[in-house]
Amino acid sequence: MFIHSVYFWLKPGLTDADEEKFLGGVESLTRIRTVRHAWCGRPAETDRPVIDRTYTYGLIVAFDDAAGHDAYQSDPVHDEFRALKDLWTQVKIYDFNS
Repeated sequence: MFIHSVYFWLKPGLTDADEEKFLGGVESLTRIRTVRHAWCGRPAETDRPVIDRTYTYGLIVAFDDAAGHDAYQSDPVHDEFRALKDLWTQVKIYDFNS
């Protein structure tokens, strides 16, 4: 499995409609053909010094392999989601194989 972990810091002061637009965009990503599993959510309430809870939303997407990830990256749905980049101040991505 190829795991794609994405963390978003949304801009402060977004309207509820803006946040819904972001979440709708995330939902659209889960329907890309090569996505096997996907989860999105806010930081958990865990509180230890090693945990970074500064992000607004985390997205985890699982693919069969790197080729599935690559197809996801070039899918037009993903391009549409990237057009929402004005909604966040920062994004960090961590990919790994399991």
